[in-house]
Amino acid sequence: MKYISIILLAWMSINQAGQDLYVCKNARIGLFSSAPIEDIKAVSQTGASVYNPATGELDFSVAIRTFQFPKSLMQDHFNSDYMESDKYPKATFKGAIKEPVDITKDGTFPITVTGDLTVHGVTQKRTIPGSFSIKNGVISMESSFMVKCVDHHIDIPSIVFHNIAESIKVDVSAIYAKYNSTK
Repeated sequence: MKYISIILLAWMSINQAGQDLYVCKNARIGLFSSAPIEDIKAVSQTGASVYNPATGELDFSVAIRTFQFPKSLMQDHFNSDYMESDKYPKATFKGAIKEPVDITKDGTFPITVTGDLTVHGVTQKRTIPGSFSIKNGVISMESSFMVKCVDHHIDIPSIVFHNIAESIKVDVSAIYAKYNSTK
């Protein structure tokens, strides 16, 4: 069994070696909740993403504590009461783009990404729309989608039910640079 694992690791390394990867270390991820009493907004500028044009694989990760709110009390409640950031420190998405994207041609291309979204320790299969833009060799990606709190076991106490929406809008934007393994 150990031998098979070593062969698989070596094959994966060889298979990945010839492929160009693109990375983003400062993806912007915004959260928005519209509720009767108060809108809630937060932004992280530290999301990380990897894109493999050869396979269409697209992965994202963001540390929950990096979301900044206009009010510090909102940020405290978000991390301790709702997201339990000490227990579930990050949110991730691992998926693949369904449509082929020719990164050698300028333009904006609609995409659909299917994969696993993990938030608050709960993984859900998701199909998320977005777009890729290529301009002068620079690749960028944008997406907006909704996440239901109940789908990820994020409890909203009835006392604050009017302050927080049941679904949160997520906006993602990333600009990619070609990965250089010699750095």
